Amino acid sequence: MAAVDYRSLAEGILHEVGGEDNIASATHCATRLRLKLRDDSMADKAAVEKLPGVITVMRAGGQFQVVVGNDVPTVYAELGKITDLNGEDAPADGEAPRGNLFNRFIDLVSSIISPIIWPLAAAGLLKAFLSATTQFGGLDPESQTYVILAAAADSIFYFLPLFLAITAARRFRANQFTAMAIAGALVYPSIVELGAAGAPVSFAGIPVVMMNYTSSVIPIIVAVWLQGYLERLLDKVLPSALRNFSTPLLTILIMVPLVLMTVGPATTFAAQAISAGVNAAFGVAPWLAGAILGGFWQVFVLFGLHWGLIPIITNDLATQGYSLLTGPLLAAVLAQAAATLAVFFRTRNAARRQVAGPAALSGFLAGITEPGIYGVNLPLKKPFYFGIAGGVVGGAVAAAGGSAANAFVFPSLLAIPAYTQIGSFTLQLIGTGVAVVIAFTLTFLFGPREAEVADTAVEPGRPMTGTTATIASDAPTAGAPSGATAAGTPLSTGTATATGVAGTVEVLSPVDGTAVALTEVPDKVFASGAMGKGVGIVPTDGHVYAPISGTVKAAMKSGHAYGIKSPDGVEVLVHIGIDTVQLDGRGFSPAVTRGDQVKTGDLLAVVDLETVAAAGYDPTTLVVVTNTAQLAGVVPVAQGAVTHGQPAVTVQI
Repeated sequence: MAAVDYRSLAEGILHEVGGEDNIASATHCATRLRLKLRDDSMADKAAVEKLPGVITVMRAGGQFQVVVGNDVPTVYAELGKITDLNGEDAPADGEAPRGNLFNRFIDLVSSIISPIIWPLAAAGLLKAFLSATTQFGGLDPESQTYVILAAAADSIFYFLPLFLAITAARRFRANQFTAMAIAGALVYPSIVELGAAGAPVSFAGIPVVMMNYTSSVIPIIVAVWLQGYLERLLDKVLPSALRNFSTPLLTILIMVPLVLMTVGPATTFAAQAISAGVNAAFGVAPWLAGAILGGFWQVFVLFGLHWGLIPIITNDLATQGYSLLTGPLLAAVLAQAAATLAVFFRTRNAARRQVAGPAALSGFLAGITEPGIYGVNLPLKKPFYFGIAGGVVGGAVAAAGGSAANAFVFPSLLAIPAYTQIGSFTLQLIGTGVAVVIAFTLTFLFGPREAEVADTAVEPGRPMTGTTATIASDAPTAGAPSGATAAGTPLSTGTATATGVAGTVEVLSPVDGTAVALTEVPDKVFASGAMGKGVGIVPTDGHVYAPISGTVKAAMKSGHAYGIKSPDGVEVLVHIGIDTVQLDGRGFSPAVTRGDQVKTGDLLAVVDLETVAAAGYDPTTLVVVTNTAQLAGVVPVAQGAVTHGQPAVTVQI
């Protein structure tokens, strides 16, 4: 089969459905590009079905559904590159953050920052180089050469909101250029000057509390999130003749003052409260203040709350020649760098290691932790927490000795001379060393190991087909009874382990229920076999289990579909219900996310069958081998009543 040109396919679909103006919204599920059209009569269904790469086209649920199969995320991405439908970096259905609110927030921030990690890492290394050359006399910091190089190194950090505006707009389906205009206003020189001046500021007579938005992260993410809702509202209510220019006009006009009048005051008041609390703690219990600053300095930076402490630090340096607030910061910064370095040594993911190496170097030498935090520690969570733990202990020790910097420096190894004159330099070294050891050791021993991924360029939303990974064997461990996996999951007689038996792999039933032939399933695409061979099971219980061991390559945010790839290369789609994506997650409780390793019999999800039935959807669960064409044979074997764990499909590899 000839390779599909996904850009041409996206362009063809766009043309045959009446162009971008006729598309109200575009999303995708496990197999289908789902378009809501403004005028359905403008779409040529037959012409779309003839496009290379299209399996079939359906009109259902008020949507024009183009069935592409596993490669639908790639088509969606290409559609986003040629339209304003934001498919390029918009989250695939399987990429919604899961877990508690804080973890979901971390996942969101990490996904928005991840596209610019490499430029951040490069700029961090350049800053480390400049710090080293000026520290050791190789480059005059007053020279024009230094000024030019410093601009090259600092620009991405200073104008970080502009970069994040682009990625956040793609994430929240907002116009990226309007988002950049909003971000540009936040870091506009005159706005920065208003914040620095400290004089009262008002907008249309309303007082505005100013803050410095340069290098900030959260304000622009919040702004673009709100922008997306505002734009969609305006597109609905504004006449089409005015929409193209009036939507961005009104969005900018509303959002810039709104952000300045809400995010600024909220951040400033929070920063002032933290500043007052830390200063009070220094007067009563310096070690406590040091623990707070050492542990949470990087969190303060993430929210822009550190700006409430910067004026105090600079004022202390100007009036008394040092600031006690700087003492714990060395431990805070180097602890995060140490956690990043531990990930470099621990992870088996080559792409993660490539980021972690230079990020750790820039953190240690220049005090630039953004690449390490946003590209390594924060996405993995545990290293970030371990960095905080190290900062808490190290900051407390340093502050207890009254250590402080006598110059305004980025906390780093090269900045250590600034800490030699005030307080106990010995305790500063001990505290910093303890912070580094704690963060490194905890991360190295207990941090995520991560799988060794051969295709390191795989991004969220990429298709499952063609992705390879080296996964720990699921064969029984030494001493395990025959017919059981290492996890103790029983296997039916003749069922293969993940390594296969005589080239045969059994795909097991994921649910209890009654098996039906795929041709009897009330879905044209699956019944035709276009998605591959398999079986349908009408469930009697809402617990859905993994039918095969392997890596979760797709986990739709609606909770209705999961793609698993075994180490043998068998790709299985578990699709819970017919067209249940329309429930938008209602009644579904996922137990796994994309990237998880699962064993046969592990819980994938729990579905409330009553909710599905009450909404009018068929709960039939489909078990389909989506790469049937690449395998020697795929034979459905389940008949009649089945329980989860019984063979459903036999695969010859």
